Amino acid sequence: MTEPVTRPVDQVRRSTVQYPGGLAARYRWTGTAGAADIFAQSEAGGTLTDHGPLVSAQPDRLCRAELRVEGPVASWTVRLASPIFDEPQGLLWDTPGLLLVKYGFVLYAFVGRTGELRWTFASRTPLVSVLGSSRLEHVLAQGEVETTALRPDGEIAWRAAHSDVVAEAELVGGRLVLTSYGGQLLSLDPSTGRSLD
Repeated sequence: MTEPVTRPVDQVRRSTVQYPGGLAARYRWTGTAGAADIFAQSEAGGTLTDHGPLVSAQPDRLCRAELRVEGPVASWTVRLASPIFDEPQGLLWDTPGLLLVKYGFVLYAFVGRTGELRWTFASRTPLVSVLGSSRLEHVLAQGEVETTALRPDGEIAWRAAHSDVVAEAELVGGRLVLTSYGGQLLSLDPSTGRSLD
């Protein structure tokens, strides 16, 4: 007789980030089918919106994350879903007042003070990071094989495809420096996406 297969209990992961403007964020995330572990710890007060259905009709079967933000105007909570295990990462884009959060394949643009969802961007590959600078008129959504520059309204400013899988991305000295899984470096102009190599 075969023993039933059980899912190992995924540990809920946590991080806390203080953003400019008095926004305090708490992220919690877990693996596949761990929604109950996350949502049992949801904090009361403010608005609560589940954006999981934007990713799947059955988001609780996927990896889940919850973001709680407390600020000077309001407190809000959003729930996200991803088909892959990922740590959510946020960036406060201060000029348009957006809190950008990447999780799995999707970048979400929330109004930082209220939690209203302004737009989403879905990548074809997992997002490695989201990068921004006060010198740029857009933010950079770095996927594993493509860099996408997004304007404040969510429209695409430019895209650059890559021949190797990107493992890391950072803005250094006015350049977007990409490191591939093979250890190769590629430098792009973050304003235009043109190669600087």
